[in-house]
Amino acid sequence: MAVVPDAVITKIISVLETEAALLGGVADDLQDIKRELESMRPFLEDCDRRGPLTEGEKSWVAEVRDLAYDVEDIIDEYMYSVNRRRGRKKIIRDAIALPKDLWARRDIATRIQKIKRRIKDASERRLRYGTERVEGSRSSPTDHRVLLGEAALFLKDDDLVGFKDEHQMLLRWLTTGELQRTTISVVGMGGSGKTTLIAKAYNCEIVKQHFECSAWITVSQTYSIEDLFKSFIQQFYKAGNEAIPLDLATMSYRNLVEMLVNYLERKRYMVVLDDHGCRVIITTRMEDVAAKSFEVGSNIHHIKAMEESEARTLFCMKAFPWNARSCPPELEPLAKDVVEKCQGLPLAVVSLGGLFSTKHSELEWRTTINSLNWELSNNNMLQPIKSILLLSYNDLPYRLKHCFLYCCLFPEDYKIERERLARLWMAEGFIENVRGLTQEEIADRYLVELIRRSLLQLVQVDMYGLPRACKMHDMLRELALTKSEEEKFCASYDERVGEGAIRRLSMQASWAEIKLWEGTTQLRSFLLFGPFFSDSSRAEIILSEGMINKLLSGFKLLRVLDLGGAPIETFPDHIVTLFNLRCLNLERTRIKKLPESIGRLYNLETLNLRWSQVEALPNEIVNLKNLQYIVSGQLRRDMKFVIGTQFPPKLNTFKNLQGLGYVEANSTVLEEIRSMSQLVILYITNIEGSQGEDLCFAIQNMPLLRRLFVAAAKEDGILCLDALKSPPPLLEELVLSGKLENNPQWFQSLHNLRYLSLSGSGFTNDKFGALPNVRRLELFHAYEELHLEFTNCFHNLEELIIHECHTLQSIRIDTGVMLGLKELNIQSCGMLKEVPSGIKYLSRLQKLYLFAVSEDLIKRIEEPSGVDRPNVQHIPSIFYETSSGLVKINLSSFVDTTGILLNSHILFFFNLISCCNEDNI
Repeated sequence: MAVVPDAVITKIISVLETEAALLGGVADDLQDIKRELESMRPFLEDCDRRGPLTEGEKSWVAEVRDLAYDVEDIIDEYMYSVNRRRGRKKIIRDAIALPKDLWARRDIATRIQKIKRRIKDASERRLRYGTERVEGSRSSPTDHRVLLGEAALFLKDDDLVGFKDEHQMLLRWLTTGELQRTTISVVGMGGSGKTTLIAKAYNCEIVKQHFECSAWITVSQTYSIEDLFKSFIQQFYKAGNEAIPLDLATMSYRNLVEMLVNYLERKRYMVVLDDHGCRVIITTRMEDVAAKSFEVGSNIHHIKAMEESEARTLFCMKAFPWNARSCPPELEPLAKDVVEKCQGLPLAVVSLGGLFSTKHSELEWRTTINSLNWELSNNNMLQPIKSILLLSYNDLPYRLKHCFLYCCLFPEDYKIERERLARLWMAEGFIENVRGLTQEEIADRYLVELIRRSLLQLVQVDMYGLPRACKMHDMLRELALTKSEEEKFCASYDERVGEGAIRRLSMQASWAEIKLWEGTTQLRSFLLFGPFFSDSSRAEIILSEGMINKLLSGFKLLRVLDLGGAPIETFPDHIVTLFNLRCLNLERTRIKKLPESIGRLYNLETLNLRWSQVEALPNEIVNLKNLQYIVSGQLRRDMKFVIGTQFPPKLNTFKNLQGLGYVEANSTVLEEIRSMSQLVILYITNIEGSQGEDLCFAIQNMPLLRRLFVAAAKEDGILCLDALKSPPPLLEELVLSGKLENNPQWFQSLHNLRYLSLSGSGFTNDKFGALPNVRRLELFHAYEELHLEFTNCFHNLEELIIHECHTLQSIRIDTGVMLGLKELNIQSCGMLKEVPSGIKYLSRLQKLYLFAVSEDLIKRIEEPSGVDRPNVQHIPSIFYETSSGLVKINLSSFVDTTGILLNSHILFFFNLISCCNEDNI
């Protein structure tokens, strides 16, 4: 909640600094509002931290939230009325616009005066009536956690499902090893079974006999170290039938430590502190807590989701106690849906099992499933899961709470790309300004923190160790939607979304729902997701310009418009009226042309037209002076080549631009980008051989450049890049598509390069240079000799991809080279006779892909007596292609699993997309 007034305070400061002349006397009122909101912020932050509120507190907090939203609306509406006339000629503005501006000023002055009085009344009302909590009037999230944690100690073995392997591992950690202090950390999101797993081991007779004393302490979010020590002493003394010291309650910190040390000295103990043969077990949702060694031995276990069969067994135990724990046949499809929604989260399985145990008809089950969001908000039977899952959320710094809630706008199980999410957060103004760091770098830190706290699940990691993609657990998403709707923050479209009730909306809608939507004037973000189909035929529909304009009607304050993937063929002209727009995503649409009026969106910061059908941008695009990222380009039909977009002159007027791609080169473009020293990302296509020198001069003037994509005018075109004497020192990703007549000497100075992709390079030697930090190397039709040898290079390589090297007969990897290689992908190298020599020394290799290679090579690993079989038997997963599809073989266990999974055309497309790094701009 505190982040709402904080965002408004930031906006007020920005307006006062940039538009003071326009505001006139209103500026003083805005200053007063800012001061009032600042005085309220500490109390709001305290409400965020404390959890459940009294009814009076809830009412007051909701009132302040609505007041803050009203202030934001007034400011944005006023700026809209002023700025929509900007860009006209001065004489017209003076003659026509001035009276309207005066009216707008009077209107905002009146409304701000009213808001000012309402805020003052709210502040006085809090002081007049007070908002003290009535202690003990309700259970807190900590109460639920304590009750659940202690209840786990009394579970019977018959009630425990799963964790068999984890239980045995935990017993080994507890009872074997040297006599030294050891910490054991079990890491996982709330409700994942950490406490249950620990309790099972804690109650085991083998463990009890191994330790002389033990204690089980459930730590609250607001514990004090003194209270923690007192709890240890109480449990140790009680378990030993010893009298608890009478002065324990008044002991100082030093006396408590002394007592514990004296008591535990030379004893085996299980839980905390010092000395001989002890084990400390920690359950935590936070990765960094587990990572701390505390200067003792440590073991860390990341708890896994339950297997589907285990989750189903546990659910039936709880849902059907009246039916011998067996699911009735008519309810099996519905029970399967509920278990899938839990995604292996034990607490969710148990809680929903208990809820559905009271439902006996198919109709009751369907009604409850459809209203699960409401049930999580209002059903007391689900309060434990709500309290546990919200522990991490309640503990978040207030700036991160809205970043987390924003993620529930994406559909269930949606893979959320890091850089897309960062752009959305930035457009919404969620990211703070920190000196020395870009907003994108701060956004990356926010995302890492949310994953570290187990609030988001990591799906994919990039070569820098940063999350490339994440997703939200279904149950956390349901809770986040509930929380978001309570705060009018955001919602996923359904029949409950009312006019003016929310600030952000996502729709995953059918034709009928899109037609019915009326819009809301307060909306700041709108995200549209497919599939797009007709309700009657389920066939794909085309969203007409008129439909989109109707859909967007009233969205005049929108900051984010994300229509990526929507079947739109014509640019909706209503978009250009959205002066407040910061982020416009039209990627993968069928739009062919942008209107000249696009230049009216001068607040726009991100424009994404990737893989649309836009071939050229209008001249007016250069009016968008606030653009930071613009990307546009097409994939050729065979998906083997990127076609750039024609940009107008005056590119160098984009002083804030950091990411530019895929721009089609010409002499004007090459001249203008020479002065764009602020660029971090440059993707440029259509480079003729004679233009190489001009491109090199431009690149040398880009000291901040981190990602560079250069494509020749034709697939077999020549790239002359020898003139690049001093490449950008921060360059991390380099993609070159075109023939290189020799290996550029400047490769040797790419000390920070992590990703290198060469396509059509036509090398006739294998002297790539050391390039010690490259993690991923791709060679697409890049080598034209018989033998490829890797010697004293790529020492930190993790992925190696070799495609369409048609003359290649052998690959040699010297001993000691690429020892960290995890994945090797060889495709369309028909002359290759054997697996790479030296592959048997690559002990970390996890996956080997062999597609469109000779049958002789496959036989050398497939047949039990194959010559190369001993060289690859240490690799856990080997994939190769046959006439029936893709085969996966695990030689280490001699188990073959055959199935048609992917064809080589799709695999090549995946690699091309990776080569283009589509989620990086």
